[in-house]
Parts: sequence; structure tokens; C-alpha cells
Amino acid sequence: MSLTLRSLPFLLLVLAAACQRSGSSGGEPTPPAAKGLRVGLVTDVGGRGDQSFNDSALRGLELWAADSVHAGSSYRKARPEERKDAIPERLAARVTPLEVRPAILQSKSPEDYEPNLQLLVDQGVSLAIGVGFLLENAVETVAARNPDAHFVLIDSQLLDAKGAPRSLPNVRTIVFREEEGSFLVGALAARVTKTGSIGFVGGMEIALIKRFEAGYRAGAAAITGKPAPTVRVGYTGSFDNVSAGKLVAQDLIAKGADVLFHAAGADGLGVIQAAKEARAAGKTVWAIGVDSDQAHVAPDVVLTSMVKRVDLAVYEATRDAAEGTFQAGHRSLGLKEEGVMMAPVHAEIAERDAVLAEVEALRAEIVAGARTVPTRPEDLSGRTVP
Repeated sequence: MSLTLRSLPFLLLVLAAACQRSGSSGGEPTPPAAKGLRVGLVTDVGGRGDQSFNDSALRGLELWAADSVHAGSSYRKARPEERKDAIPERLAARVTPLEVRPAILQSKSPEDYEPNLQLLVDQGVSLAIGVGFLLENAVETVAARNPDAHFVLIDSQLLDAKGAPRSLPNVRTIVFREEEGSFLVGALAARVTKTGSIGFVGGMEIALIKRFEAGYRAGAAAITGKPAPTVRVGYTGSFDNVSAGKLVAQDLIAKGADVLFHAAGADGLGVIQAAKEARAAGKTVWAIGVDSDQAHVAPDVVLTSMVKRVDLAVYEATRDAAEGTFQAGHRSLGLKEEGVMMAPVHAEIAERDAVLAEVEALRAEIVAGARTVPTRPEDLSGRTVP
């Protein structure tokens, strides 16, 4: 259906949600505001409800920027407490409501990315945001075809035929130094483990996810005063298969891992479920979430999360568009820019103050440039343990 939507009136954006069973993408209604800049966003296949990457992007546009909450078939104005809960105190001064109206298209398959982006342009959005590295080709194609429109690509640079970074004058690309935040949760995991074995569950085995793995393993090796733990690693090969995440996590738990960090999109919900079931069976197993603070998924099981502030990146791009200051180019966000961070640790852990102080000291070293975190597992000493 997406291929034919390009030439149909804007009304179909509202009706598309009812056609999802027969079509390839879903549109959602815009908030009832009579004025405001229209900003479009295309999710990757993980879509709304992954409680991780896509939900973070949607939060940045809908709640942070538009001051609206998606409520099924419509939007409602956000309550003050919802904004307070969703925006970290350290970012509150940087995030104020804007006069914008979201237009969301969810992708059911990779074939939807390009037509969904083109549909948003055809309907006159001032900014079109592609969420995820899988949209790189689609953003490049549609941006080149529509030089007067503005685009944001989250989680990837534009690449030429040889895989080298390139740029377009109407595209902002934003990536994150995931290895830095992963380093912190790796250090925390090494301090918390009781078995001396921790785990990492990745989604697709690609360079992006390898950065999470490299940072996590480096952080686990950086602690002092006790032996570094064994880090067991498994990949699911996907980002939208909860069952696959659960199976890989169960395997690592069976091999002794008692702290599991995932970078696997929706597959990570399976990792958290596996940890939850292990707890119910009498094992003390922790999960570490990713992208969003996932404590709410299983409060007694999620130790912390490596938060990738996709919401902040989306909000700031939207703000720039609303203020007429949007600029193309490439941006890299890490601990220094607060583009990644470790979520609060709500659990009761041994020597809590000392452990958190050590993690904070490591964070300060990275921010100051005194410590560099590796981005590739092959740059680490020691082999991966399956």
C-alpha cells in the first residue's frame, strides 16, 4: 500500500492505521493543534512499543517537543507529571514544548522506508526524520530527490558506494558513542556479579552493535580491586524477535552469566523476560536495558540501562527546525554531550555508594578525555566467550 500512498491525499495519513493489516505501513493522526510546524518521523521495523530505540525517538518528538501523548487513535495534551517523569532533571532546562505537530509513519518492512519518507515530503512536512541505520539508503535517496526538504538520519552517516561517509546539504546525520555509555554499565556489571560471569546479547552482528559490546567488555575489565569477570557474548541476528532474545539470554544464564546487557532492540524484551524467569526460579540475575530507561519493564530485574538519548537528538533537530536554525551536517553524541548516559540504579546492591562512585569516576575520565573507550571487540585483549 505504501507505494500507492505517495499520490493520494493527506487524508490517507489518518486512515492508514485502519489499513495496516493489508498494507505495509501505518500512519497515525497528528495532534489537534490548529497551528505549528509539521514534523514527520518514520520508524524502523521495531516500531512503536519496542520500549527502547523507536519509543525514544517518538518520545523526543511527541512528548518532549509537541507536549502530546499518543493515545491509540488520537493525541492528548501531556500532563505536567508525564513530562517531569520523561525528561531527566539534568536536561529539563534544555527541553521546553514547541509549536509542532508530529506525523508518524510506522514501517512494517524495510521496503517501506523510502515510500514512507517520500510520503511525508509530499504532504509538506518541514522536517522528515528517519529512525535507525537501516533507513540510511532511503534517507539518502529521498533527500537527493527532494533538495528543498530537510531530513534527519538517526544512528548512521550517509555512505557512498564504497562505504565511506558522505554528506548532503539538506541532511543532518546523528550518531552516538554507544561504547562510552556501555563502558559504564560494563563496569557496574563487573562490580555486581556474584558468579564472575556476565553476558552481552546483541541484535544484528554489525559494527554499530559491536560498539556496545566493545564498550561493555572494556568497562568490565576496567574495575580494580577484584578479578575482571568473564564476558559471555551472543547475538540474535535481529531486532524484532523477542523470542530470539529470550533464547540467547537463557543460554548465557545457563552458562553462569548473572548480569545481562542487551543491545538488541525489541529482542531485548526477551532478555529481560529471561532474567525475570531466572529470578522466579531462584537465581539472582540482573538485566541491563538499552536506549531507553527500561526499569519499568521489570523493576525488580532491570539493574540500570545504557540510555542513548535518541529523544534528545530528535528534540533538538525539531527545535532547530521550529526556530528556523536547522543545519545539515554530522553530529556525534557521547557522555560529554549527554547523548548517552547510565540510567539511575534503583536496586539495592552491595557497597552501593562505593560502586557508584567508581563508575562516576570512570565517567569523568571519559568526559575529560583522559580515557578512550575502544569501539571494536578485536581491539580488546582476551577472546569472546560464547
